[in-house]
Amino acid sequence: MAGKVLQSEAIDQHIGRRVQLRRVLMGLSQKDLANICGVTFQQIQKYECAGNRISASRLFELSRAMETPISFFFQGLPGYMPEPNRSGRVGTTRVSEPKPGDLLAKNESLQLIHLYWRLQTDEQRKAIMNMLHALLNEPTNK
Repeated sequence: MAGKVLQSEAIDQHIGRRVQLRRVLMGLSQKDLANICGVTFQQIQKYECAGNRISASRLFELSRAMETPISFFFQGLPGYMPEPNRSGRVGTTRVSEPKPGDLLAKNESLQLIHLYWRLQTDEQRKAIMNMLHALLNEPTNK
């Protein structure tokens, strides 16, 4: 085999990070999401850090609560995933890995994006962009 097959723990961690990503993008706290799903916020914490595995039925419920398809949680799964070929034998396929320094993997970036899109008008968003360009001493895009 050309590479290691992902262990279930790595998959659980990836799915937990994707749950956190979607929750933050939606501007929900762990408590908010827990209330929607009828669990404790500690349970959401455990899902996000892969302390507890997420069952298929719970993942379905989370996808509905966060208005996203279940496939969202598997996107960008790192490493190798088994894939059957035409002969029925299982081989491995390389799936994209998170890139080092990925700014969208940081909560601060996600919060900034969420807040930016909560601004009510295009003029407000333009003012923020102009301010950022000014802070960086860069010309603004007009």
